[in-house]
Amino acid sequence: MVRDTLTDIYQRLYEHFGPQAWWPGETPFEVMIGAVLTQNTSWTNVEKAIDNLKRAGVMSLTRLSELPVDLLAEYIRPAGYFNIKAGRLQNLLAAIEQRYGGSLEAMLEEEATEELRRVLLSVKGIGPETADSILLYAAERPVFVVDAYTYRILLRHELIPEDFGYDDLQQLFMDNLEPDVRLFNEYHALLVCAGKEFCKKTAPKCSVCPLEGV
Repeated sequence: MVRDTLTDIYQRLYEHFGPQAWWPGETPFEVMIGAVLTQNTSWTNVEKAIDNLKRAGVMSLTRLSELPVDLLAEYIRPAGYFNIKAGRLQNLLAAIEQRYGGSLEAMLEEEATEELRRVLLSVKGIGPETADSILLYAAERPVFVVDAYTYRILLRHELIPEDFGYDDLQQLFMDNLEPDVRLFNEYHALLVCAGKEFCKKTAPKCSVCPLEGV
């Protein structure tokens, strides 16, 4: 059964890597900013960008909203694609202002998860992975985050066909696992660890992978 296989994968990865305590961030707002900045870059670069924002004293919804886009871009330069990401951040902040009166708390307390996801996906530059990262890690909603590592690992273990899309893969997890924020949090983080260390795009280390034999 798929449910048993997914549970086996989780248990093997958890035993090998241990708890990951994702997402790195002191506040839900910082987590949300990090989710946008981490697109197409490493977390090390995101940390540098976030440190810049903190040192400048602008790590708040109000202060970031007031920043000229070129100055915001300069602060987040270490995250790469800084002009594009500055625009995406401002789009997100504007959406919070328009939909929730500028209140992050009101956004995070949106009753319907699907409505909050719809709002996030309506923001230019926010795709499913970023939206779901905000839902899971900032808003603490039981929404499974899918990324390239998830697809690669399940494809190589012949659990999905090549033409599986984001929504298909997400639904596979959500149909077969308990809707638990902590579980989804750890599972996503552990798949990232496995993808980085063992299930590499080229030259995967299958023989020493904790998922060998699944």
